[in-house]
Amino acid sequence: MTYPVITIDGPSGAGKGTLSLLLAKQYGFHLLDSGAIYRLGALAAKLLDVNIDDESAVANICQYLDVEFEPTESGVAVILNGQDVSQSLRTEEIGMMASTIAAYPSVREALVERQRSFARNPGLIADGRDMGTTIFPNANAKIFLTAGAEDRAKRRYNQLMEAGCEADYSQILADIEQRDLNDAGRAVSPLAPADDALLIDSSTMGIDEVCQTVVSHLQSLKII
Repeated sequence: MTYPVITIDGPSGAGKGTLSLLLAKQYGFHLLDSGAIYRLGALAAKLLDVNIDDESAVANICQYLDVEFEPTESGVAVILNGQDVSQSLRTEEIGMMASTIAAYPSVREALVERQRSFARNPGLIADGRDMGTTIFPNANAKIFLTAGAEDRAKRRYNQLMEAGCEADYSQILADIEQRDLNDAGRAVSPLAPADDALLIDSSTMGIDEVCQTVVSHLQSLKII
C-alpha cells in the first residue's frame, strides 16, 4: 500500500468509533465506519419494507448503497442517498438487524469492495469487526479494542440518557451479549482479533488513555 491503513476492530460499545474519529481527525485520514455500513443496509431494507430474512434481497440492496461519511463538530454524519440518517442508525433495533444481515455471505461479499474503496490517500482509519482480518488483512497497523459487556452496556445506557432517549440498561446488556454471541459465532468473518493486532481492554481506561496507547503504538511502528 502507498498510504497507511489502520484497522480498529472489536465488539459493540468498546469505543472503536470514538477512537477512530479522534485518530482520523488527528492525522487527517479518511474514515470508514463499517458497522454503519451494515446498519445502513439494515435501515435501507427496513425503509424499503424488505424482510431481513431474505438474504438475496438484502444483498441486492447493499450492493447499491449510496453512502458517504462526513466529519462534523460532534462526530461523523452518515449520509444515505443524500439524507443524514445518523440518528436512525443508532437504535437498538437497527443494531440487531445489522448483526443479522452481517452473517449473510452474499451481503458481506456485496459490501467488501465498497469498504475497500475507502482506502485512499492520505490514509484510512477503518473501524469494524473484521477490518484487520478480512477487509484489510495487509493493513499497516491493527488494533483490537474490547471491554467487558457490563462496561459497554453502561456506556451505551449513559449515551442514550444524555441524548434524551429512553433506555433500559438490562435490555441493552442483553442485546450486547446476544450481539457478541452472534458476531463471534457466525460462519463468515467471526469477531476475533487478527494475529498481529494490538489488544487493548478499555474497561478501566478513558478514551484519552486509549488514544495515546494507540498513537504510541503507531509511532513505534513508524507509520505516523
